[in-house]
Amino acid sequence: MRKALFLALFLAVFVQLSITSIASAKGPYGNIHVGQWKGGAFTDDNTGAFSHCGATSIYDNGVILVVGLNSHNSWLLGFASPNFRLTKGNTVPVDVTFDGQSQARLFATANSNIMATAILPPNVARTFQKSSLMVVTTGNSSALQFNLTSTAPLLAVLANCVSTVKAGGINSAGEFTAPKAVAAKSGAPNTAKSGKTEGHTGTGFVISASGHIITNHHVIDGCVGDIKGNLTGEAASTLRLVNSDPTSDLALLQGPAESFKTFAKIRDRTIHSGDSVVAIGFPFHGLLSSDFTVTTGIVSSLSGILNDTSRLQISAAIQPGNSGGPLLDTSGNIVGMVSSKLDALRIARYTGSIPENISFAIKTGAIRDFLDNSVVPYETAAPGTELKTADIAANARAYTLLISCTATEREETAKR
Repeated sequence: MRKALFLALFLAVFVQLSITSIASAKGPYGNIHVGQWKGGAFTDDNTGAFSHCGATSIYDNGVILVVGLNSHNSWLLGFASPNFRLTKGNTVPVDVTFDGQSQARLFATANSNIMATAILPPNVARTFQKSSLMVVTTGNSSALQFNLTSTAPLLAVLANCVSTVKAGGINSAGEFTAPKAVAAKSGAPNTAKSGKTEGHTGTGFVISASGHIITNHHVIDGCVGDIKGNLTGEAASTLRLVNSDPTSDLALLQGPAESFKTFAKIRDRTIHSGDSVVAIGFPFHGLLSSDFTVTTGIVSSLSGILNDTSRLQISAAIQPGNSGGPLLDTSGNIVGMVSSKLDALRIARYTGSIPENISFAIKTGAIRDFLDNSVVPYETAAPGTELKTADIAANARAYTLLISCTATEREETAKR
């Protein structure tokens, strides 16, 4: 009886759900199926126009959670239960807490006596997509918990659903999946030598419990065939390219989550000039040690070449193969991604002087924006107890990978 009641309610939510108003919606068109989430595209039953893409999931606490994105790109969060006693049209204050830290108050509107929905402010939507657990309280009611481990890929699918239907109309609705990896922009410089390949290596680090790995775009640029990744002393796994942004020089890969015991956490506050940093990576793999190397230095400047504010200048020595590696503070938190070094020979030709200890790393702001746009959850941490460099390296061993592939042969650049 309970199962039948929930099935009826589950279907009723599809019929009643509307992101733009409390009017009924028609659908679903097409199919969204991500983990326990099911849904599709919907139209406004009054106008017939596309209104939103949404999905629902039944939780053991007796509540159906609704997540959606409307045609105006606003995110919605909804709650439905046969135990609710709401007055249609009333506003319901809802307090949400994410991962026991971030809190927000939402104001949901009762669509019916059993369902209420709220538009998520952009900052709350970003927190929602990165969180693993949400606790909800309303008035004097007891707290309800919702596991959000599968919502990050769901949001990517919903965004793809909206963009697909807006571009091709409701008749374009089909089997909605996550958006494909972003291709390099047309017109980008191509330094490949036709027909020749070479072994190509770099560094990456695990950034989520789902096995997401972040590295530089130039590390995987030109790869043909499989991209491999392995922790020191362990067998290599085939990695899937999820997203890549040549402009920011960032790429997102994913490996089997069960292969990684932990992942890196991003420092939650600004690094300062003069702060100590540790760079870890796999330089000159095959020529030097098969283990990663560790170098130390300081943040020399909060901007890169020509005042590029997306970069840090660091004094830690790096070499080809360090690209994509983690740059860590003295607590072991990520403060950047090693990306390049100044071309000493080229500078010497122009100035007559050889520059020393001038390397660059991508700041965490650019990394977080890239992860947010890729709908990948990650964790932040405050600086804590200062660790010895050996301890920082030992902790990083569990999430720092050698990235390798066969790539189209390219001219050497400063980034390599």
